[in-house]
Amino acid sequence: MHSPACDTVTSVMGAAAELRVALKQRGLRMTPQRQLVLDVVGAMHGHISVDQVHQQVISQFPDVHITTVYRTLEVLEELGIVRHTHFHDGVAQYQRTDEAPHHHMVCTVCQADTELDLEILEPLAEELQRRYGFKPNLAHSAIIGICRACQSVETPSVSPTVAPER
Repeated sequence: MHSPACDTVTSVMGAAAELRVALKQRGLRMTPQRQLVLDVVGAMHGHISVDQVHQQVISQFPDVHITTVYRTLEVLEELGIVRHTHFHDGVAQYQRTDEAPHHHMVCTVCQADTELDLEILEPLAEELQRRYGFKPNLAHSAIIGICRACQSVETPSVSPTVAPER
């Protein structure tokens, strides 16, 4: 009988081999600290920040510096094992690439996070390609705004976070 846990173990073992090769190409080696980061990634589901990975790693190996976590996640992203996105708080959130790609709607008032189907933004991607010749990567993104519940509360000071013009 085949189980999802088996897939995770196989995926992590394969990722470990890929990570070892990628590190060696950079003149680095697979250290116990990097292996711990990989183990955390293998066990994660959904989104996780660098700080969250770091906290899990230092619970087992207190001397691991957060820079090691950043660099290891960067290599894992280059290898296609994780991807990241930035939400409105600016904090990078990582997710394994073997999890289904999706979009998020994040409320700037209550912080509610709602996942969207990929099809929702396909017309936008097509229009960006047609009009600007720009091929967006919308496999994982966040749309920032105010949710229905917060809009229904009459608070005149509530406004969506708007990025400055460039």
